[in-house]
Amino acid sequence: MPTENKGDNLLLCYNKGCAKKFDPSKNTEDSCSFHSGAPVFHDAYKGWSCCKKKCTDFTEFLNIKGCCKSYHSNVKPVEPEKPEKISTPEVIEYRAPEEAKPPALERPPFDTPLVTLKVEVSDALKRQSSNPVKKSQGAGANPTDDGTIAIGTPCKNNSCKVTYEGPQTLETDCICHPGVPIFHEGLKYWSCCVRRTTDFKAFLDQAGCATVTHLWRNPKSVDNKELQSKCRLDWHQTPTFVVVSVFCKNYDPDSSLVQLSPIRLKLSVFFPEENGAYCRDIELRGVVDVAKSSVAMTPAKVEIKLRKAEPGSWSQLEFPRSSEPPPKKSSEATSTSTSTSNLASRVDAVDLSDL
Repeated sequence: MPTENKGDNLLLCYNKGCAKKFDPSKNTEDSCSFHSGAPVFHDAYKGWSCCKKKCTDFTEFLNIKGCCKSYHSNVKPVEPEKPEKISTPEVIEYRAPEEAKPPALERPPFDTPLVTLKVEVSDALKRQSSNPVKKSQGAGANPTDDGTIAIGTPCKNNSCKVTYEGPQTLETDCICHPGVPIFHEGLKYWSCCVRRTTDFKAFLDQAGCATVTHLWRNPKSVDNKELQSKCRLDWHQTPTFVVVSVFCKNYDPDSSLVQLSPIRLKLSVFFPEENGAYCRDIELRGVVDVAKSSVAMTPAKVEIKLRKAEPGSWSQLEFPRSSEPPPKKSSEATSTSTSTSNLASRVDAVDLSDL
């Protein structure tokens, strides 16, 4: 008689941690080793809630022997119900209506007539211009109009302490600083030798770095390049104004002039000692209100407040002017017409009577 296949009678145990097949006829109360708790996975550790055995390897976790004894069970455990999805309310985005921007102002032409602005001169500058500082040596200390040098006239070069004592003084060397004094972040030095110090007396006592000829008379005039380097133009802006500042000293407010149009700023700062002026003619980046603009002059600077005619920030002070393309040369047209006329004359010269 054929033997019965025992594997057909085996059942799969669904107890947690067992997963073995068993024979129902041999199922006793200590046949199954299983875990009564639930699997726990936390911080890469794997274990069971019913015992304290933990591991990091998943295979090792599956091979952890059960901590409870009982019968094998072929009843599938009830799967936990999945939580219902909570529908999120629809988010409605609200945007405030954009304010209608005013139309941009039409840019007037560059040659719009200029208006001379009324200047507000400070009291300190008025006193300075009306009462010029007298030379410490008196009127006789300067060279006279006939070219003679008065005794006691000091050399005008920077840091030279020599005074004129007679013709023999002309043969001495002038040791001075040909550069200009610079004061920056508490440091004081000359641009020609850059020996920095923080003490003003030590700065004044610095010996010169160059040997030149003595200068007994102040220069009466300078060229435009020296005046351009003597003054410094800077600007900043607020929501309603653009402030242009020209930093300069010893200028004459009565002879200086500031003119303005909606897109153009023209200024001239006159220096009596140099008998010259610092001039600038600027096409402005934006449009300004001439009537609400003003000029203030102090001993240290000329400040021009330009009222913006429309809101917005200026990326720069001057309007970028594009250079016009150079006119086309007519040489190409001339050569083309010449070659065409030459070709026509050659065609007319061909004798076609023999063909």
